[in-house]
Formats: sequence, C-alpha cells, structure tokens
Amino acid sequence: MKQPSGPAKTPVEAVIKDIHRTTRRQLSSEEKIRVVLEGLRGGDSVAELCRRVGIAASLHYGWSQTLKTRILLEHADFPGELEARIEGFVEHDMT
Repeated sequence: MKQPSGPAKTPVEAVIKDIHRTTRRQLSSEEKIRVVLEGLRGGDSVAELCRRVGIAASLHYGWSQTLKTRILLEHADFPGELEARIEGFVEHDMT
C-alpha cells in the first residue's frame, strides 16, 4: 500500500489552488507586444507598468528579450535597416 508523500490537502486548499489556476491571466501575443513596447517607450517605469498590467517584472523582461531576439533574427540580413525598422514599428503601433 502506498503512503502519501506529504500532508493531505484540505478541501479549502484544493479550492484555493483551483481558483488560482482559473484566474491566471492569459495575454495574447498582441497584448504582450503592446506591453513590451510600452516599456520601451519609457513613460512609466517597468515596475509600474508591470503592476498596472498585473505581471511580474521578470516576465516582462523575458518577453522583451524574446521580441528583441526575433527582430534580430528576422532582420539579420539588413543590419543597417534594423534600427529604422524598430523605430517605425514602435511609432506605428504605439501612436
């Protein structure tokens, strides 16, 4: 007979865990890009932006690194145009 590995969870703890699981925010790719670009604009601090959106600053950092990497990989053949493309992207999507 198998012994439980830890203390048994009370029904209340199980309900709380279910609530946390169902209330976790799922942001779309467009929303993630918007949040990263808003952080790059520099109006508010990244910490303030993350509090307002309801995400951790580490999550914002990961999203921004992913976006930068994807932009660099997509435009690796045009290094001179990369900065202009990024500025145009920010101006177009953030105004």
